[in-house]
Amino acid sequence: MSKHGRVLVAMSGGIDSTVTAMLMHEQGYEVVGITMKTWDYANSGGNKKETGCCSLDSINDARKVSVDMGFHHFIVDIREEFGDYVIDNFVDEYIAGRTPNPCVLCNTHIKWSSLLKRADALDCEFIATGHYARIKEANGRKFIAKAKDLNKDQSYVLWGLSQECLDRSRFPLAEMTKPEVRKLCFDWGYTDLSKKGESYEICFVPDNDYRSFLKRRVEGLEERVAGGDFINTKGDIIGKHQGYPFYTIGQRRGLGVAFGEPMFVTEIQPKTNTVVLGKVEDLIRNGTVVGGVNAMKYEQIPDGVEAVTQIRYNDPGTLSVLSNESDKIKVDFLANVKGVAPGQSAVFYEGDDVIGGGIIHGSY
Repeated sequence: MSKHGRVLVAMSGGIDSTVTAMLMHEQGYEVVGITMKTWDYANSGGNKKETGCCSLDSINDARKVSVDMGFHHFIVDIREEFGDYVIDNFVDEYIAGRTPNPCVLCNTHIKWSSLLKRADALDCEFIATGHYARIKEANGRKFIAKAKDLNKDQSYVLWGLSQECLDRSRFPLAEMTKPEVRKLCFDWGYTDLSKKGESYEICFVPDNDYRSFLKRRVEGLEERVAGGDFINTKGDIIGKHQGYPFYTIGQRRGLGVAFGEPMFVTEIQPKTNTVVLGKVEDLIRNGTVVGGVNAMKYEQIPDGVEAVTQIRYNDPGTLSVLSNESDKIKVDFLANVKGVAPGQSAVFYEGDDVIGGGIIHGSY
């Protein structure tokens, strides 16, 4: 009989999930390993060798650890549900002129849903993942907080987790740094795995070329959107572009036209296939409107509360005032912010605590 119960551990074959499984085993949980096949690289059409969490090598690495540690391991094919939700949304958002964040959707709507469903089927009370984030409790609620290792902190991509998900989740790496995790992996005898690199690409775009992915995914897209206008902030036509879905807010490189001075994408107008370019100061925004909000630390995000708003993964965040407006949150930045991109996530922090988050709808 296990000391703490039965836990389903998401195992990608990487360092973090491997150490997660080992730590849960050491802590006295009865571990069941699961590897989710989310994407088939053979169908991606990219030019990069299959790597990452869905590759055969990674699946074998996860299975080997499970055999070594003496616990069951299952492989679950969730390609259909992943594709229907995450990839379709990814494509639809770019076609709508927005910049999606597929990792947030995958974590909150696919991975956790799949894990909980399999956990129930396998009589597991808990699920555990290798995310670097804390789970804290206050006001009778569970919420995400930043990890000890701020260089690896993943709280930004977990803002959408429900109370049920948080209640059953365990993050054993929350109080560890990446070097500590690597050393532990090495000390346990997994020398090669301890040196394994990290992947920062979107899993279904392994060559990091999202433009080519969109062209392969949407038949006739390139011909349909080619030849649109670049305009300046005054509305003057200053060049031709390759198609509005192939640009993102704040983009400077890869515009394909030389202007004699740095120019940035400041707005995307999908209805007219127009991309607005401006100078760096034209990227500055005073605020944003956020929809699809999930409140974490409080049952409802307090009206008028001050919080640090993070608008992209590597953004240091900006002190802001949050106001409730129907089903949305109006965010007034207390300092100028550049490159607010519709479709990206805005996450609100009180210190290290996530009080909630949502999807950026627009800016002003």
